[in-house]
Amino acid sequence: MVKGRVLLIYVVVFLHLGVGQSFYEDFSTLTHWKALYFPGIADHSIYSLASENGNSVLQAETHASASGLILDDTINVFETPWLSWRWKIENILEAGDVSSRDTDDYALRIYIFFPFEPARAGTLKKLRYKAARLLYGEYPPQSSLNYIWANHAHNRKFIPNSYTDKSMMILLEHSAAKADAWVTETVNLLEDYQIAFGTLPTAAARLVIMADSDNTGGTARAYMDDIRLSPEDPQILTDESKP
Repeated sequence: MVKGRVLLIYVVVFLHLGVGQSFYEDFSTLTHWKALYFPGIADHSIYSLASENGNSVLQAETHASASGLILDDTINVFETPWLSWRWKIENILEAGDVSSRDTDDYALRIYIFFPFEPARAGTLKKLRYKAARLLYGEYPPQSSLNYIWANHAHNRKFIPNSYTDKSMMILLEHSAAKADAWVTETVNLLEDYQIAFGTLPTAAARLVIMADSDNTGGTARAYMDDIRLSPEDPQILTDESKP
């Protein structure tokens, strides 16, 4: 089953605003995370803790597979709009291409999902989402930001998802030029949402880590560490300060 449908049928349970203050994940354990599986996809990516020079990091492996890790609590993007992390890939998926629904695969990405709010929707949108809820049991997400390590360079940083313009792909890195090197990213969720959709998001959101190669049938391994949600631009570690 093609994964692009996830934005239409994926069920996200939005609980209380669980992460209202600064949050930091160093991946010494996976206590704050649970597995996220997608309907119709039997082969799941593998997430585990790995040690690198004595430092614990998240390792993600995908073998013609797709699944994710979802943070247990919701986040409040108005209280903690700054998101930063470190990531490293061993390889890209050569057949992957953000511009096509048949090649929508990445060695690593971070999803930020925002819930549908009926009170803020027009009549036609309410009807569409009501139909989706009747079919799948829950409302699909209103929108999402997808921070990706793209497989190839493109002339735009913001590219609508090939299935729906309610999901924006944001290309932070591309190609294998930086393979095997830790790269630190810092983004402002509110600013990126406004660029992507021209409006402010809902406050509650969910954070998902994902490695996927079910469309292309490829294999990739990647790593992530030091995820941080902050009310202000964080003074995070440089790429050289950790192994």
